[in-house]
Amino acid sequence: MNNDNNWDAIVIGSGLGGLTTAAYLCTNGLRTLVLESHYVAGGNTQVFRRKALHGKKSFEFDVGVHYIGDCGPDGMIPTILRGVGLDGKIEFLEMDPDGFDTLMFPGLTFRVPKGWDRYRERLIAAFPDEETGIHRCLDVFQGQAADAMQWVMRPLSELFDDCGLSQRARAVIGGESGAYGSPPSRAPVILQAGLIGHYLAGAYYPKGGGQVFAGHLIDVIRSNGGDVRMRALVERILVEDGPAVGVRMETGEEFRAPVVVSNADLKRTFFELLGEEHITPERAKTLGDYRMSLPIFCVYLALDIDLSKKLPDTNFWYYTSFDIEGMYQDCYEGKIPADLGLFITMASVKDPQTERIAPDGYTSLEIMSWVPSDYRLWGDIQEGPAAGERYHNKAAYRTFKDQLTDVMVAGAQEALPDIKDHIIWQEAATPITQEQYTRSTGGTSYGLEIATDQFGPHRPTPTTEIEGLYLAGASTVFGHGIVGVMRGGVGCASAVLDRDLLEEVAGGKVFGDPSALTAGGPDWDPWEASR
Repeated sequence: MNNDNNWDAIVIGSGLGGLTTAAYLCTNGLRTLVLESHYVAGGNTQVFRRKALHGKKSFEFDVGVHYIGDCGPDGMIPTILRGVGLDGKIEFLEMDPDGFDTLMFPGLTFRVPKGWDRYRERLIAAFPDEETGIHRCLDVFQGQAADAMQWVMRPLSELFDDCGLSQRARAVIGGESGAYGSPPSRAPVILQAGLIGHYLAGAYYPKGGGQVFAGHLIDVIRSNGGDVRMRALVERILVEDGPAVGVRMETGEEFRAPVVVSNADLKRTFFELLGEEHITPERAKTLGDYRMSLPIFCVYLALDIDLSKKLPDTNFWYYTSFDIEGMYQDCYEGKIPADLGLFITMASVKDPQTERIAPDGYTSLEIMSWVPSDYRLWGDIQEGPAAGERYHNKAAYRTFKDQLTDVMVAGAQEALPDIKDHIIWQEAATPITQEQYTRSTGGTSYGLEIATDQFGPHRPTPTTEIEGLYLAGASTVFGHGIVGVMRGGVGCASAVLDRDLLEEVAGGKVFGDPSALTAGGPDWDPWEASR
C-alpha cells in the first residue's frame, strides 16, 4: 500500500466504472489511487445490512445489482473480469430461463423467456391478432428488417406506431423500460433492442450479491500497486497551466497525478470539482442542458417466510395500467404517477445459498419505482444533502416518504399476496438518499437520461478538453448499468493508455498477475473487503 501523495493516476469515485478503470490502469503499470467519499466502495453495486427481530436476524440488500445479462463464458462482463485476472472469481447464477422477468398487468401476465425465438413465439401467443406487427417490431430489434438501420436512433413509440401495435402489446414489449428509465417517446429503438437482446442471452445474478464486484476489483487494484481509500471526499480537481495535475481533498490534503479520472456525477465534476472557469461557455451550456434520468424510490423488506420455496427465480414488473408512457409523463410533471409501476426482486430467491442475504426460512425483498426528482416533492428540502443540508428528521420529508412506502408495499402485496402479514422489517430510500451517498444530480442512479437526443455521439466520451482529465461512469457514451459502466471503465483506461484494451483481452491477453490475488473463498466477506 502506498502512503505518499504522488501517483500515476487518481480516480474520483468507486463505482464500477471507476474501479474497472483503476483495475485496468494498475494492471498496466500505473499506480492508481481511488478516492471514495462513502465508507463502503462500490457505488450503486454496494449492499447494506440490517437486523430484524430485535437484532436476532441479519439481512442484506442490493442497492443496484438486481440482474445482469450476457454472463455466459464469452459474455462482456466475464471478458472484462478475465482481463484483470478475475476469470471464474465471480459465479453467475442463471435465473429462470422460462421467465426471468414476469410482467403483470390488469388481466395479463407475461413471462419473458430466454432466447429470441421463444420470446417471439410467446408474444404472438399473447397477441395473436398482432402477429404481423410483432414480427415487424422484433425484426427491427434484431436487425433483420430491410430498414432496420433507419430506426436505430428513432423513438421507440414511432416504431410501435409503424407496426400498428396495440397499447397492451406496447406495454408488454416496453415493460422492462424501467431498467433504463425512459419512456417510449424518448427511448431510441436501439436502446430497447439492446436491453432485450442483453437479457434474452440469459439473465443472471452474481452469487454473493452486488458487492462481490467491488470486493474483487479492489483486490486487483491493491495487488497491483494501487489503493482504494474510503471516507475520502474530493473537493477540487487541480488544474495548473492547462492540464489536470491532481486533486485537493475536503481536509485540504492534496494528491498529485498526471491522470485524473472522474467517476463522479458528470455535472458536479465540471461545475463543482473542476470549476466553470476551466471550460468554455459552449461546453458549460451543453452540460447545463443535459437532462438527468429519473430517480428511483426503493423499499426494502425482510420477510419471515422463504419465498424461494414458493416462487420461480424471476423478477416481477407489476403495473396497474397499460399506459407506461403516462407514468413517465406524470414524473416529468413533478407528480407521483397515478398508476403504479413497480419492479419487485428478491435476492434470496436468486441466491438462496448465501445466508448473508437472508437467513434460512426468510426472504430479502426489494420494491422500486421511478419518481420525480424535484426537491419540492419531498417536503421542505431546499439545497439537498450534497450541499450539506440535513433532511432525515424533517417532518414533511418523513411523512411523504412513509406515505409512498405504504403505497408501494400495498402494490407489492397485490402482486405477491404471500408477503402480506410476513413483513418483519422495512426501510425506504428516496432520491435524496441516493444523493446523500453518491452525490448524484437529481438523486438519479442512471446518470444522464438515455434519450434520442442524449444517446451515442450525443454523450461525453472518456476524454475531455482538459489535458489529463478523463471520464468514467453512467453518463458517458458507454451508458449506465453494470455492463455499460464496466465497458466504460475499460474504454476510459484505453483512452489513458492510448490502446484498445478490450481488443487485447478478446485476443487472450490477461493483465497483471492473477496468482497475486487473494480475495474469495468460503469465509471471504466482500462487504468487509470494500470498507
